[in-house]
Amino acid sequence: MGEYHDKFDVTGFNHLQLDLESPDEMRKKLCVIDFDVLINAAAFTNVDLCERKGDPAFRINAEAPRILAEICRDKKAKLIHFSTDYVFDGEKREAYTESDPANPISVYGESKRAGEKFVLRTEDRHLIVRVSWVFGPDRPSFIDAVIKRAREQEQVDAIADKFSTPTYTRDIAQMLPQFFELNVEGGILHFANSGECSWQEYAQWALDCCASEGIALKAKSVGALNLADMKDWIARRPVYSVLSTAKYSALTGNSPVAWRDAVADYIRRFYATM
Repeated sequence: MGEYHDKFDVTGFNHLQLDLESPDEMRKKLCVIDFDVLINAAAFTNVDLCERKGDPAFRINAEAPRILAEICRDKKAKLIHFSTDYVFDGEKREAYTESDPANPISVYGESKRAGEKFVLRTEDRHLIVRVSWVFGPDRPSFIDAVIKRAREQEQVDAIADKFSTPTYTRDIAQMLPQFFELNVEGGILHFANSGECSWQEYAQWALDCCASEGIALKAKSVGALNLADMKDWIARRPVYSVLSTAKYSALTGNSPVAWRDAVADYIRRFYATM
């Protein structure tokens, strides 16, 4: 949100200020505000917990976007709603495009897909932005957990047979304003940093970047795990969920930053200066 304060009049809500499980509260607080664009980056994202708590997952990930879309429609405002690569089943083995059929294999993916459908059905100006493996300074992510473990332990492992692409929140924030007024055909846009990797490759690159910046770590390398080793996981995950950004590039004339460069920038900005 800080990226926009110099250019836009911004009002932000955290989960304590706006309860997405309360339709009445959403309407009460949002209907009295004048706005042109509403960005919904909130979600119930704990994939395994969603399996056990399906009702709140659908209230936050599906019903709340429906209500936000209706509020925006009535205000003649645009909703930009973030979704996920987990709406796909991972069977394709090449980058998913916006026109590929969704087939979620978890309650989390099902609830996010339901939210997409509600938003698209409400108003054709609204936009779904699907992202994957999001990281950045806004909230702890996989990369932060890896660095934390590497500081405390000599052994760090990550899954080597699951593939997608990291997406840097700073890059999301920089690209998004061009879509405040631009309508996107089909209402869905994929955005992620370019390239693809496994979680093991992602984690190893993060440690390599830390080493380049002189950040002290106990672990220097990342061992390999397989999805089959994750006995404690409840939800199924797509094995391959790389998002094609060809549509984004065609619309903007720009290509997303490579994921390795994005990770290096994050570590340089937010770890090397600590």
